[in-house]
Amino acid sequence: MELLSTPKNIEINNITCDSFRISWAMEKGDLERVTHYFIDLNKKENKNSNKFKHRVSRGRTRDPLPGERRRGWEGRTGFEPSLVRGAAGRDGLLEGDGDALMSPRLSPDYAKEHLAQLQEKAELIAGRMLRFSVFYRNQHKEYFQHVRMHCGNVMKPSLKDNSGSHGSPTSGMLHGIFFSCNTEFNTGQPPQDSPYGRYRFQIPAQRLFNPNTNLYFADFYCMYTAYHYVVLVLAPKGSSGDLFCRERLPQLDISSNKFLTCCVEEGELVYRHAQDSILEVIYTEPVDLSLGVLGEISGHQLMSLSTANAKKDPSCKTCNISVGR
Repeated sequence: MELLSTPKNIEINNITCDSFRISWAMEKGDLERVTHYFIDLNKKENKNSNKFKHRVSRGRTRDPLPGERRRGWEGRTGFEPSLVRGAAGRDGLLEGDGDALMSPRLSPDYAKEHLAQLQEKAELIAGRMLRFSVFYRNQHKEYFQHVRMHCGNVMKPSLKDNSGSHGSPTSGMLHGIFFSCNTEFNTGQPPQDSPYGRYRFQIPAQRLFNPNTNLYFADFYCMYTAYHYVVLVLAPKGSSGDLFCRERLPQLDISSNKFLTCCVEEGELVYRHAQDSILEVIYTEPVDLSLGVLGEISGHQLMSLSTANAKKDPSCKTCNISVGR
């Protein structure tokens, strides 16, 4: 078996307390033969050193739509690159020199029993349930213009970013569309402020969530603040998103759980959400803008509250679990 050449011009820079950028060059003839990159990082140069092995898979990339959360390439074990750059070929495959921003991934994907532990912790702070009637999604004006002009008026699922827990099996794997449903307790309406843009698409709750939909718990995290986020997945029964979640995530009873419910009361569907957690709801199918209403909010764009690629606070005792490390 012919060996690959040794990478050259290896550089490590942009070093912070929890990330760094590593880049390297390879012989052109080797690029067509490489399917994965393995990086061993030794804490100390001796036989008893702690080693972290990372596999970076070559894959397809694309630029985000205007205002869309930036999605990153993701390795599944060891260390996690949030951005990989290179010369893109016509088919979108990455080729050329490697360049990855790496941050420690302390554990592989959570198993269902780990997510069940995380769910129990999230349930402890969920609070009472408040009624709501719409799901909503905020973005910049350019995002919705792009959807109308280039996507047939349909918002399409995109790959989930690396926000939240390092062990979340949805990061870099599940395709979906982020929605919110939290309301202000004094008005019962969605808040007029948003981190993601001044234009809001609102859709009746029953369009996305009904007895033909399965609900899954995906994550629980905070970002060094008092706010805690719960990530849920809504997937129509039998869809590809439903099949993905069924194998990896705890399923919730849609009429009886601590986060998001859909119940029949006096002959109609009634919806409630947890008061004391910020819910991030991922819907796994395309959504036509004609099913809802688009308008501009009157409040502020609070960029500091954005959760795009947000890093979880590893010291928070409320939202972290032990996975036997």
